[in-house]
Amino acid sequence: MTAAEEGVLLLCCGLGDPHAQPLTAAQFRDLGRLIRSRGLSGDPLSQLTAARLRAFGVAPTLADQILRLLDRQARLSAYLRTAADRGIYPLTRLNAAYPARLRAKAGFSSPPVLFCRGDSSLFAKPSVAVVGSRRLRPENAAFARQAGALAAQEGFTLVSGGAVGADQEAQSACLAHGGNAVIFPADALLSHPALEHVLYCSAGGYEYGFSTRRALARNGFIHMQGDRTLVAQCTPEMGGSWAGSVENLRHGYSELFVFDDGSPGARALMARGATGVSRLESIGALSPGQLRLL
Repeated sequence: MTAAEEGVLLLCCGLGDPHAQPLTAAQFRDLGRLIRSRGLSGDPLSQLTAARLRAFGVAPTLADQILRLLDRQARLSAYLRTAADRGIYPLTRLNAAYPARLRAKAGFSSPPVLFCRGDSSLFAKPSVAVVGSRRLRPENAAFARQAGALAAQEGFTLVSGGAVGADQEAQSACLAHGGNAVIFPADALLSHPALEHVLYCSAGGYEYGFSTRRALARNGFIHMQGDRTLVAQCTPEMGGSWAGSVENLRHGYSELFVFDDGSPGARALMARGATGVSRLESIGALSPGQLRLL
């Protein structure tokens, strides 16, 4: 790991300290722009001092925060040793293995650090995301399972949040057919043991538990990581599947398809620009604006 990557971890991760107050994505972005504008080279973070930050026009409280975060080398080493003992490793945005789709689609809003368990080469493979409600109707569960099976058969890595319902239906089917999965869980990465053919990813830290904010953010990562996103079921104006899908349609994270089950959720997404699919026969053959399959 380079000194610059260590700096990203120090500035952007709590490192197991709930009182650490790491930089927000916006603060980290602005600091990077400031360092580049001042022409600092080599290991620029090691060159930051209170005097230099004041000369750069950084507010005293933020300067103190930056220097306090950078002065945590011992904690960083211990945090990474614990991670390594559990098969977990960090990927910063500076690392070539960091998911290119997230970097390209979210820019500086992408997580500065992902903690991963599994094979990071899965990030680079063709992918399809599957999202949907936790409580599925039988036909919608069958759609999610078909999506997972086809992903494996057609060589797509399945991307999901690993939640009960559509996520797990698709994931189980994909793995049962010899496929691979990238999972962005909403709870602690430590809660998910290593599984063959599965890459788990968590933004910011491996010990963070569930929160609504983290769950909503990871919905965006799922849509961005997929070349296509399939919605097995959703409820209008309710839940993460709906919110993530609407956000996708607003920003164009990936091509969005929804199981056209005649439900209000499917009709509402189609009215906003999603493509309806009545019967899923091939993921690779899906195209936006297609005629509904009979």
